[in-house]
Amino acid sequence: MPEVSISAAELFERMQERLDLRALNPGGGADRTLVPSDTNARRPSLAGYLNIIYPNKVQILGSEELAWLDGLDARARWEVIEKIMQTRPLALVVSKDQAVPEDLRAAALESGTPLWVSPRRGHELLNHLQYHLARQLAPRTTLHGVFMEIYSIGVLITGDAGAGKSELALELMSRGHRLVADDAPEFTQIAPDVLDGTCPELLQDMLEVRGLGVLNVRDMFGDTAVKRNKYLRLIVHLTQPQLETRPAGMERIAGDLGTRRVLDLDVPMIILPVMPGRNLAVLTEAAARLHILRAKGVDPAAAFMARHSHFLEASAADSEP
Repeated sequence: MPEVSISAAELFERMQERLDLRALNPGGGADRTLVPSDTNARRPSLAGYLNIIYPNKVQILGSEELAWLDGLDARARWEVIEKIMQTRPLALVVSKDQAVPEDLRAAALESGTPLWVSPRRGHELLNHLQYHLARQLAPRTTLHGVFMEIYSIGVLITGDAGAGKSELALELMSRGHRLVADDAPEFTQIAPDVLDGTCPELLQDMLEVRGLGVLNVRDMFGDTAVKRNKYLRLIVHLTQPQLETRPAGMERIAGDLGTRRVLDLDVPMIILPVMPGRNLAVLTEAAARLHILRAKGVDPAAAFMARHSHFLEASAADSEP
């Protein structure tokens, strides 16, 4: 998947209405683009208050920062402003509709640095810009499968071509569950332990089923049958079992469990064999319920093993003379 990025123009367009931004040098910074590799330097920060030692990618100038500039003598002030422009920030943002010093405005215009003004307070600008930039530049990947919301958790159904993923998704939707994305859901790591799954714009509301073609889920089942995004919590992998292979004893008790590495996270995975007569929709619902129980600390397999051990110990004690 190509590396994500965001330009100054894109950031301004997306945040202009929310933060009431005004550009003092429209068109400035047309060549300014931020990519994830730009934040790999020492002490990186996407957005923050004016920092000369470790420059932020978006520098916010509040009342204190402008007052600090005003307290410098002419030569030191010129050197600081020049250093700010040399770091090539994605943009400079002045808070609370404060008057922008003419030398700062001129330097931004000369260097092509975007200079924006907002009536919002500095901390509000910081929160919105930091969140938006972090989400836009977060690591992301595309996986093959059908991503659904089942009992309020995000479940990715995977398997080889022809395993019945789309048919299973169709059955689950008829049982009241919701589709997020078919075929190529996109996952973004928005936090150290959170993967957010969404649907590419081209595939939204669509589900491809062999023999039926492409179906519009929203038109067939209504608006409640689709979900815009969901956190990935579980992977259900459909597999064709070999006839000569029989599950081991522990596998029959605890289930065929494992994990799959997605970006920097190990996502729990349950493997379901596809065989004639098995109701995969019921099994997938049960897998989701089982995952919810385990997340709460309830493990039926562990409880059964403990009960079995207790029974053996009690039997051994009764048999002693």
